[in-house]
Amino acid sequence: MYIACKEARESHYWLRLLTRTELLAEKRLVPIIDEANQIVAVLTSIVKKTRE
Repeated sequence: MYIACKEARESHYWLRLLTRTELLAEKRLVPIIDEANQIVAVLTSIVKKTRE
């Protein structure tokens, strides 16, 4: 789960980078970035709870 969380954070980073470079329309990326945020949040929660 830790590796999945790291990969999700990296994907989120690249999506934000695409938005800032304006290679793709922001309106196309916003829903994907929101979903990436949710995935990162879920995975982060799982990693924290399994460490306890």
